[in-house]
Amino acid sequence: MKLFLLSLVGIAVFSFTASAVDVSNPKPDARFKADLLVVVAHPDDETEIGAYLARAIFDEKKRVAVVFGTRGNQGGDSEGLAQSAALGTIREIEARQAMAYFGVMNVWFLNGLDTPGQNVLGSLETWNHGDALGKLVRIMRLTRPGVVATWLPEWVAGENHGDHQAAGVIATEAFDMAGDPTAFAEQVAAPNNRFDVGNLTEGLSVWQPEKLYYFSDTAHPETLKDKGPAYSSTDSSPSRHVSYARLAAEECAFHLTQGDSGQLAKAALEKNDLHYFETPVLFVNGKSHVKSSSEGDLFEGVVQRGIPYQPPPGYVAPKLASPAIELGGPWRFYTAFWQAHDLKSLPGLIAPEIMAKPGARFVIPLIVQNPTEASLEVKLSIEIPEGWTMVRQPPSPSLVEAQSDYSYIFEVKTASAQKGWKFITVNAVAQDRVIGTIRIRVEIDPGAMPE
Repeated sequence: MKLFLLSLVGIAVFSFTASAVDVSNPKPDARFKADLLVVVAHPDDETEIGAYLARAIFDEKKRVAVVFGTRGNQGGDSEGLAQSAALGTIREIEARQAMAYFGVMNVWFLNGLDTPGQNVLGSLETWNHGDALGKLVRIMRLTRPGVVATWLPEWVAGENHGDHQAAGVIATEAFDMAGDPTAFAEQVAAPNNRFDVGNLTEGLSVWQPEKLYYFSDTAHPETLKDKGPAYSSTDSSPSRHVSYARLAAEECAFHLTQGDSGQLAKAALEKNDLHYFETPVLFVNGKSHVKSSSEGDLFEGVVQRGIPYQPPPGYVAPKLASPAIELGGPWRFYTAFWQAHDLKSLPGLIAPEIMAKPGARFVIPLIVQNPTEASLEVKLSIEIPEGWTMVRQPPSPSLVEAQSDYSYIFEVKTASAQKGWKFITVNAVAQDRVIGTIRIRVEIDPGAMPE
């Protein structure tokens, strides 16, 4: 009899243990599942595609989540005196209220610092690149989006904030890492006991997003035409009975600290003049791991159950047969970045360009590569527009050692009374022959960001 009772107790204990194991291995939290994850830099950046978001949320019933890289702590304040951290606190609330107006409650911040400038490498530095990337991979695994939409990782003439580009870079990296179990492996390791405290592994699941799209604040959106899906902003929403442009303006109007977005939207609604919000929303097709057409809908071909991990090709250093010159800094980074992440649509999309204020200084980095077995004397000639000043001239001639690179920097100052496109041409000569020519177009505009 005693043996029988002990056996029953043993069965009961075993049954309880098995049951606990079963309930400790639940499916991913469905509350945070997103169809579309939008990754931008500042509160109000989402307004760049506001008309599309209204369409997707209200009429296509898509679940949307948004990630902001910074709180916009270096922006101006059109409503009060708040600046720095105080301004960032206000802009966070503006962003949450704006997204809540669209019914989007899942909003995250990566805690990057707002870094005014056009150089993506500077923004990646102040954002603490690796930390921001780890946070975004975590969010991507939590939200499990089919589609990711973010800023174009490219230097364009326009507002062209380096933070915008950083958001695009980190979103692309996270897109390619969230499905890799060796990337931030602590995030996908099961906790020792999810009912207890002190767990240091996170219990998420790997996730491979399926499609990646870019948008841009380029001053010349015609360069993006026919590079991906386009959506009308003047169409009327079947559910809201107003245009998507109006819905976009209403969402944008929550960002009242910002004169060029929230205040503009407020005035547009008061005057019933929505032309600023009626431009089409253009996307660049970054890449897709499912079958879909280049200009088809963002969600064309998306598989709800998800897809296996699709590793990117990674960076492969090009093998040069002869000396060459190329742009350095962000331009060189992007050439390698696009190749490493298999972004076939981006090379050649936009010629090297920059926007600068009248009477402003900016620098251009150059790199001469010498893959030969002998040192090489290189002479540079730089043609700048009339009225400009060469502030810092690179050494010329200079000796480039065998199988090495030589980095140059030159700095120019634009004329104080110019506007429109101007051009800089750089020629590199070695052994009495031109080894390369670089042409950069510069748009002179009072509204340009500092470099």
